[in-house]
Amino acid sequence: MIKLRSISILLVMLLFTITHVSAQGKYFTKSGKIEFFSATPAEDIKALNKNVTTILDVNTGNMQFSVLMKAFQFKKGLMQEHFNKDYVESDKFPQAEFKGQIVNNSEINYTKNGSNTAKVKGMLTIHGVTKEIETTGTLTVKDGKIRLNAVFNVLVADFKISVPAVVRENIAKKIKVTIDCNLEPLPQ
Repeated sequence: MIKLRSISILLVMLLFTITHVSAQGKYFTKSGKIEFFSATPAEDIKALNKNVTTILDVNTGNMQFSVLMKAFQFKKGLMQEHFNKDYVESDKFPQAEFKGQIVNNSEINYTKNGSNTAKVKGMLTIHGVTKEIETTGTLTVKDGKIRLNAVFNVLVADFKISVPAVVRENIAKKIKVTIDCNLEPLPQ
C-alpha cells in the first residue's frame, strides 16, 4: 500500500512538472538587445538597439526576432541618419527579422539552471533580402528565465546594401552582430 501510494505521489509530481513546463513553453521579451560593429582602419562604427522583440518556444525550439531598424542608436547623429536613409532604407524596409530554430533543442534542459550551447539555423531578413544563417550561441536558464547570447557576422553585400564609393573604406564588408536577450515566460 505504501509503495503504491509513493508511486502515485511520484506520478502526480511528474505530471505537475510536465504540465508546468508545457504551460511555460513560450518565452518573450520586447527589450532584447542587438548591437552591430563595423571595424575598418578608417573608422569603427557601433550601433545598439534595445527594443528587440524575441519569442522562443522551448517545446519546439522555434524562435523569432523582430528588429525595428530606426531603433538603432549611434554615437553620431549623422551616422544614424545615413544608416536609415541611405544604407538600410528604413522607410522602405522598417524592420529586420529572424525566424529559425534551435536545432539541438532536445539537448537543452529548460527546467534546470545552467548554460547550454544552442545551435541555431534560420532565415534572416534585412533590407528586403532573406538569407539562411547558422550560428552557435549560449542559452542560459536561471530561475525560470532564459538568456540568449550569440555573436555572428553578416556580409553587407548579401543583403544588397549599397555603400557609396566615397565612404566605402569607412564601412566594413563584414558586420559583427551581437545578441543579448533576457526572456521571461509569456503570460498565458
